[in-house]
Amino acid sequence: MNQNINNIKSISQLHEIFGFPKPTHPLISIIDVSKWEIQEQFVAVKFTSELYTIGLKDKSCGLQYGRNAYDFNEGVLFFTAPGQVQSVSKAQVIDEIQGWMLFFHPDLIRNTSLGKTIEDYAFFSYDVHEALHLSDAEQKTVTDCKVMIQNEIAERIDNHSQTVIASSLELLLNLSRRYYERQFNTRSAQNSDVVSQFHSLLNSYFKDGKFAETGIPSIEYFSNKVHLSGNYLSDLLKKETGYTIKDHVNNFIVEKAKTLLLIESNSVSSIAYNLGFNYPHYFNRLFKSKTGLTPQEYRKLN
Repeated sequence: MNQNINNIKSISQLHEIFGFPKPTHPLISIIDVSKWEIQEQFVAVKFTSELYTIGLKDKSCGLQYGRNAYDFNEGVLFFTAPGQVQSVSKAQVIDEIQGWMLFFHPDLIRNTSLGKTIEDYAFFSYDVHEALHLSDAEQKTVTDCKVMIQNEIAERIDNHSQTVIASSLELLLNLSRRYYERQFNTRSAQNSDVVSQFHSLLNSYFKDGKFAETGIPSIEYFSNKVHLSGNYLSDLLKKETGYTIKDHVNNFIVEKAKTLLLIESNSVSSIAYNLGFNYPHYFNRLFKSKTGLTPQEYRKLN
């Protein structure tokens, strides 16, 4: 690992580095942001961790991860997954920021239903500028979930603790998924612009011969062009159109293939190469999955 990046492996190590009291639970901790003093020595220092993070803050706090900075003037909820690089761009004094941050290690949910579905919560990989803006009522609801977890780890750790904590976390995440859907809905006009831009990029990619030149466009290609994370863009498209990025690209390829099969005398293999496939059998498999016919069968019937 890059020697300039500090890796936080545990809740105990997190508390030790930032001078918090010893945690009451080895796998989960909730920090009152108003009591978190960030000294100059930590500014611009890069950290990565093996922990999941859920944070609610009331305004810009100088947090940065990836290429983007957290820069809001209202309460937002944000999420990070293990392995993401984070840093702070400015020092912070006591009571400067209000809010809370919840950290938990994957081992906490390993043997629970949440452990099987945690990767389905794509917002853990959203960029900071794609954070969830909450209404006052929504903010109270997620904070109630946080308080339930906080009470559990502060008052009792027994044979039921893991199940209760994991269930409360799952509720918080499911509520967040609902609120993100509401956010997509309230930003419909803005989202429509992104959808249009995505389709323009896809068409241009084809017209410029890039399918044949560089292969099928990746999620990262589109996300970089529209300045959104791949997961956020895919979720936005799914909400607006019913299809993910991969669905859109595959449907586009099949529609172009139908046209090429009928107006060109080129072989199926040649058409496959021109649509970004190094191995024609992958193209044949995709085409049949979408149409019920092989490319040759489609050509003969039409």
